Amino acid sequence: MRRDRPDFIRYYNKEHKIRLEDSPWRRPKGIDNKIRMKRKGYPPMVDVGYRGPRVARGLHPSGFMEVIVHNPRELRNVDPSRQAIRIASTVGVRKRIEIIREAVRRGIKVLNLDNKTRKAIREVT
Repeated sequence: MRRDRPDFIRYYNKEHKIRLEDSPWRRPKGIDNKIRMKRKGYPPMVDVGYRGPRVARGLHPSGFMEVIVHNPRELRNVDPSRQAIRIASTVGVRKRIEIIREAVRRGIKVLNLDNKTRKAIREVT
């Protein structure tokens, strides 16, 4: 659903010997900066034309809308055909297992299943 867009990398600054490829995008502001001038042969600059389609904005890459869940009761408001859940980071393992069991029973996709939770579920069942 999403269009392909380039990886917008921050321009490599050789003067300060800092590796900037992995750092977040910042708009180039130098008067002679070739990326700012959109010169051929240089990485692309963030531009409004790279914006994704309206229907895909704000969605998880799987195509579902994310809903953050803190307890099993909150699963009542989730529509399994359009929404998937992400269990909040503040939820402990015991309640996390309850939420996952309820989500599986209702047919809801869980986006953040980690190995720790999978191991705990195996031990309980």
